[in-house]
Amino acid sequence: MRIGLVSGPWIPVPPETYGGTERVVDTLARGFAAAGHEVLLAAPTESRCPVPLVPGMRPADYAGLGTSLSELSHIVRAYEGLQDVDIIHDHTLAGPLYLHRPRGVPLAATMHGPLNAQAADIFRAIGRHGAVIAISRDQASHAPDVPVTKVIHHGMDLSAVPVGTGRGGYLCFVGRACPDKGLLEAINIARAVGMHLKIAVKMREPDEVRFFRETVEPILGPNEDFVGEVDDAAKYRLMGEAVAFLNPIQWSEPFGLVMIEALATGTPVVGTAVGSAPEIVRHGRTGFLGKTGDLAGFVPAAAALDRAACRRDVEERFSAARMVADHLQLYADLLETRPVGGVPEAVRVHQNR
Repeated sequence: MRIGLVSGPWIPVPPETYGGTERVVDTLARGFAAAGHEVLLAAPTESRCPVPLVPGMRPADYAGLGTSLSELSHIVRAYEGLQDVDIIHDHTLAGPLYLHRPRGVPLAATMHGPLNAQAADIFRAIGRHGAVIAISRDQASHAPDVPVTKVIHHGMDLSAVPVGTGRGGYLCFVGRACPDKGLLEAINIARAVGMHLKIAVKMREPDEVRFFRETVEPILGPNEDFVGEVDDAAKYRLMGEAVAFLNPIQWSEPFGLVMIEALATGTPVVGTAVGSAPEIVRHGRTGFLGKTGDLAGFVPAAAALDRAACRRDVEERFSAARMVADHLQLYADLLETRPVGGVPEAVRVHQNR
């Protein structure tokens, strides 16, 4: 199978530090290639993913993050180089609506963000001619009229993730510097249980910098250790030696990749029971979920959980191999039943929603 993958224009594949979507695209590309398929990746030219890149792409345009002009220019170049593939899997918003896609080639599109009213408009339109993939049942539930073909949870390559000891005596928080991620709540939880908190956050966007400088930094004290943005190796060490990973998110996150990263290091998760969290964390086995005000009370119990069980659960449910296999099966279904110019109703399964 010749598979065309389209990532966004702003971050290389894989990302150096922060970049959940790009991390997923990288894992898929490597997995498809390892399974014997030909992969062509449309991504910024700095990308280090070991598959062929679409020629003529541009360098990462981080300065244009989120802008339509940057994305549309990237999409035009991407699809010019994807004329000779069997299937295209697009991880951008604009790409699946591009009018000059290769004729007769099935299209799959993953919803990586929250399914709000604007995103629902986009994916309803995409669903008329392509397969829509949701990354959690909770995400799909926010717009039941969007024609989701399949729910496929993210997975990750566990070969480079060591299991930590959890003996560092601290709690940790990893995420973006924004109110939705629950950094302030994590600080309060750590203080409530009298444990040190190590904080690793992405802080590049103006809103992120403003939130940290004006709201978080003034309250930091000796109980908190701000370590900044870290690469994968440092992140896994940080997580692996933590007693528990705090994830008190304040929004319905479509999929919390950081939770499976923590669990992969053997560290149980303590977080709010919103968004995709209940699909990831097994309450009482790999962590504890509840309301924000109850989370401090879960920390002692989380410290007593079996770290090996946390790792096994990720191996069983969130491995790269499982994610790759799920996608390849969907692609095979689309190729087998493809009509000219659309995706048949027979492939639009909703049992996983």
